[in-house]
Amino acid sequence: LPILSRQESGDARNKRSGQQPLNIIQGLLKRIRDKYMKISVICVGKVKENFYREAIAEYAKRLSRYCKLEILEVEDEKTPDRPSDVMKEQILKKEGERMNRYIRDDAYKIALAIEGKKMDSERFASKIGGLGVKGVSHIQFLIGGSLGLHPSVLQKSDEKLSFSDMTFPHQLMRVILLEQVYRGFRINAGEPYHK
Repeated sequence: LPILSRQESGDARNKRSGQQPLNIIQGLLKRIRDKYMKISVICVGKVKENFYREAIAEYAKRLSRYCKLEILEVEDEKTPDRPSDVMKEQILKKEGERMNRYIRDDAYKIALAIEGKKMDSERFASKIGGLGVKGVSHIQFLIGGSLGLHPSVLQKSDEKLSFSDMTFPHQLMRVILLEQVYRGFRINAGEPYHK
């Protein structure tokens, strides 16, 4: 029997199986992409403003090269202008219960909270990269509503992260978070990104 080279034997296999080389490459790329880290953003309320939605969509598109992104929005509670402490607790509890349905034990959970740890973009990139090296394949970011996060959500988090001592609208925080996650993946890949 004639001995086939690797190239020839591969071509013969492709012909026998009826697969074209392009299909094989696409299949391999899909397998590689399926091994990407999964990033979930669990947040309270829907984004109503078009400019926020467009920015979120843009960063979601950019991030598709580096990770699998999902954004899970839970229903927010109507909050009056000056809620009592009892009403605040009730609102936080209801929103927290909705968020807790999506929080997974096997994910690394980072709660965005004003009392959280601050880090610069390089440290944040290093955090994401380091989690991947440790075998973490799923990171969940937790963003509360206008009153913040219920203690039950904070207790489930592995870490609390603060972007600033300032207060931002929670819809804007989604954009800021996605931009920083994208920046982090670019830094980790050694790709240029403006400072």
